[in-house]
Amino acid sequence: MSAAFLDSAQAICQAVERGEASALEITQSALERIEALNARLRAFLHIDREQAIAQASAIDRAKKRGEALGPLCGVPIAIKDNICVRGMPTTCASRVLEGWVAPYDATAVQKLRKAGAVIVGKTNMDEFAMGSSNEYSAFGVALNPWDLSRVPGGSSGGSAAALAARMTPLALGSDTGGSVRQPAAFCGVVGLKPTYGRVSRYGLVAFASSLDQIGPMATDVDGCARLAQAIFGMDPRDATSADRPIPNLLKEKDAPLSGLRVGVLRLRAEVAPEPGVEACFAQALRILEDLGCILIEVELPSLEYALAAYYILAPAECSSNLARFDGMRYGPRVESENLFRTYCQTRALFGKEVRRRIVLGTYVLSAGYYEAYYAKAQRARTRIVHDFAKAFEKVDLIASPTAPTVAFPIGSRTEDPVAMYLSDVYTLPASLAGLPAISIPAGLSQGMPVGLELTGRPFEEGLLFRLAFAFEKARPPLSPPLVA
Repeated sequence: MSAAFLDSAQAICQAVERGEASALEITQSALERIEALNARLRAFLHIDREQAIAQASAIDRAKKRGEALGPLCGVPIAIKDNICVRGMPTTCASRVLEGWVAPYDATAVQKLRKAGAVIVGKTNMDEFAMGSSNEYSAFGVALNPWDLSRVPGGSSGGSAAALAARMTPLALGSDTGGSVRQPAAFCGVVGLKPTYGRVSRYGLVAFASSLDQIGPMATDVDGCARLAQAIFGMDPRDATSADRPIPNLLKEKDAPLSGLRVGVLRLRAEVAPEPGVEACFAQALRILEDLGCILIEVELPSLEYALAAYYILAPAECSSNLARFDGMRYGPRVESENLFRTYCQTRALFGKEVRRRIVLGTYVLSAGYYEAYYAKAQRARTRIVHDFAKAFEKVDLIASPTAPTVAFPIGSRTEDPVAMYLSDVYTLPASLAGLPAISIPAGLSQGMPVGLELTGRPFEEGLLFRLAFAFEKARPPLSPPLVA
């Protein structure tokens, strides 16, 4: 079976339902491609052939018995390595959790099993989801299949790379400040950050709990919609999950767009996109106009505080969440002459970027600096929420580039944390406001993919998908990278 068959979750579901291919054949094809490419790309940290074959075989047996198949029947899916899958390692790409095997499934994973998806393995990422390039993985950077000298983005870089290389048509990532959308843009795939509370966080290893969301990623908009449909929903095990109706996202495929008001974000000069990205964005706006959308320029005055606010709030939460990783309960322990030295040497297993954020977060939460930094950042976050609400009085969606640049060369920003953090400057605002946002491929610059980001009102993912479906039909398709 050719790798082209792994382009589309929809095609796989239809083939399995019609008996044109078995779930086992599709799974074996995916595993063969993963095993052929992963030594070069390092997209996967763990491949579970045995469990994947067992899941696929069970689906085929159920079909033979005439049982109803799930909406993702037989579709191979990759799971980011900070999401628990029973019986598989969950390392968060960190030495601190090396060898730890999850004893339970995250709620999102439980829903995927029920939908008939076949979990093939766990993908590479920035350690504990802290990074924008996948270069902070303790087990080596994943490579961008479009250009092996460039990063795939982060922190869900392994999931994005797996999709771009057509190892699987679906993947789960997690998004704290852009960690689904930015790598989706860098790798030319589709990624959604749902509204905060739309997807259960139970079984997701926490980075910044007020921001983290599990997000669907796919090779196309249809696959992303199918995956989102499967994982959305309230979960009593997650106090932050919202009890809201789940829209039928696939019904948005042919919904009318005429008169849809799209806000065009006015960008400050100091964070303007590079010329090639700006040209792709301008072309995307012309396509939106051709589709019948009304473009309205919007300004969000408080966005100038978004980057600073995020890099105070997220490290503050991470310093608290990561305190539990001390060698006493999870992962390896570095024994020393006393308890204090054991703690210190075990926590020295954290990578450089994680340590940087723990120190920064502990500093801004300390008694002398809490009001000066953390409290002000929370007020800035509230202003961002209010600015979005005001903008949505005039428009239905807001459009912007997903990232200011295309994927950058490996090693070009690791010594400049501020330059690295600026990779997320367009994705951070929606995260701070808890809004849904989707990145879809918009074209090429320097031979590399560029993403268009669409941000909507809370719980209006359906409207995002309506425009994403129409845009995907209208724009020239991106040819997938050739990775032999």
